[in-house]
Amino acid sequence: MAKPVYRRVLLKISGEALAGGKGSGLDFEMIGSVCDTIKECLDMGVQVGLVVGGGNFWRGAKNSGGKMERTRADHMGMLATVMNCLAVADVCEQKGIPVRVQTAIEMRAIAEPYIRSRAIRHLEKGRVVIFGAGTGNPYFSTDTAAVLRAAEINADVILLAKNVDGVYSADPVKDPSAVKYDTISYDEVLAQHLMVMDTTATSLSMDNHIPVLLFALKDPNNIIRALCGENVGTIVKE
Repeated sequence: MAKPVYRRVLLKISGEALAGGKGSGLDFEMIGSVCDTIKECLDMGVQVGLVVGGGNFWRGAKNSGGKMERTRADHMGMLATVMNCLAVADVCEQKGIPVRVQTAIEMRAIAEPYIRSRAIRHLEKGRVVIFGAGTGNPYFSTDTAAVLRAAEINADVILLAKNVDGVYSADPVKDPSAVKYDTISYDEVLAQHLMVMDTTATSLSMDNHIPVLLFALKDPNNIIRALCGENVGTIVKE
C-alpha cells in the first residue's frame, strides 16, 4: 500500500457531488463509495475532517432568487448541509467507521456543537469528524467553512472534491480551449478570478498557508491518490 504524504486532512465535498448524476437529493451509491474511500484513509493512518456542502438541497441566496431575506436563505442552506452530514454519518456507521457530527449552530438533539478541542480529540482517536452548518454565519460559503475548519484543526491540506477535475484558465464547458493547471498560486487564482473557491475562502487559505487540492469526486479513489501525492487535479499553493 502506498504511503500517504499527509497526516491530517480536511475533505470538502460539494452537495452536488453527493447527488451523483441525479442533480439533487442523495445518491447513496455515491455516498457509499465516498465512505469506503474514507475508511481506506483511516486504515492508512490519516485523520479525516469532513465538510459537506448543501447545494443538492438548497443554495441559500442563489435558490431564493432574491425573494427571501439573505440571512434566512443562508440559514436554510446551513440546514441543508446538516441533512447531508447526517446522511454521510449514517452510511459511515453502517460501514463500521467511527464518526461524529459537529454543527456550527447548536442542535444538540442530533449533533454535537462545534468545539475545536473536542474535534481534535475525536480525530486523534481515529474518528471522522463531519462539520455541519458551515461557519454558522450567513454570507459565508461552505468552502470558507472548509478552510476555517482546516485552519482550526491544523490540517495539512484541504482536499476539495467537486464535479470538475481541476482548475482551468476558463470554464471548460463553455471554452474548449481552456487550459488545465497542475499547480497554481493563490495570487494567480485571485488575479484571474478563477472559480476554485470564492475569494474569501481563497484568501483565508493563502493567509494560513494551507494548500488546496481540487479534483473530481466522480472517481472517489482520487481521494486516495491525492493523499499519496499523485498528480490528481490541481494544487493551489504559495
